[in-house]
Amino acid sequence: MPKDDATLSAASVGSTAVGLRPYYEKDGIAIYRGESLNVLRQLPDAICDCVITDPPYSSGGLFRGDRNASPDAKYVGWNGSDNKYYGTFGGDSRDQRSFFSWASLWLAECWRIAKPSAQCYVFTDWRQLPVVTDAVQAGGWTWRGVLVWDKGVGRPMKGRYRNHLEYVVWCSNGAMPEPDDVYPSTLLKVPTVPSGEREHPTQKPVELIETLLSVCPRGGVVIDPFMGSGTTLEAAKYSGRGAIGIEVDPKYCADGVKRLSQGVLF
Repeated sequence: MPKDDATLSAASVGSTAVGLRPYYEKDGIAIYRGESLNVLRQLPDAICDCVITDPPYSSGGLFRGDRNASPDAKYVGWNGSDNKYYGTFGGDSRDQRSFFSWASLWLAECWRIAKPSAQCYVFTDWRQLPVVTDAVQAGGWTWRGVLVWDKGVGRPMKGRYRNHLEYVVWCSNGAMPEPDDVYPSTLLKVPTVPSGEREHPTQKPVELIETLLSVCPRGGVVIDPFMGSGTTLEAAKYSGRGAIGIEVDPKYCADGVKRLSQGVLF
């Protein structure tokens, strides 16, 4: 869907203002390769209409030693059926104090670059849900609620509840915008990305991100400071929005460019 001039202008302002050369920039979509907080600090105030992101959870176990495991071990970064390795990512072994402090810092920068009434959606799991709801408020956001993502799959565990849910902490920059005529549910029943189709161990489905965008302004700019393989950017592109993605790993930057250039749904 074509984007209007306002969308292209807003994305251009966000992308060219940073001191780094864009890794990719086309049709109102920009990717920056770099550490998220460093790039966010170089963006101007009030340029985005929505923040959607899936940061490292620093989770994956009941004990400190479990948390220190590599993400590709905690979140299954290898598909043995087709001998495909999804890769891994850093920053996933912080303790609770450092995780809270770190999340508060980048969430505060996201709040600064968000327009009044902009919305923010932060993915998390059940272990980190309490600290994420604290961190969004410490960053300046108004906490609106928690959305539940039913992935539809989860390892059966005898005598235990199946772990098939993740959570999205929903916030706004002050008052909510004028509502559109949509009535979304807080229960998001979207199948997870099949293992053989992933390019990232914790990849989210495009349909899920499109659902979150359904209550965000059309034609606006979406920012994802932990873009991974580019799901948020792809959903923004095909819903008529501009987007800025930030990613430190060159593999996932390349995956994002592939998705945006070829229109491939991973």
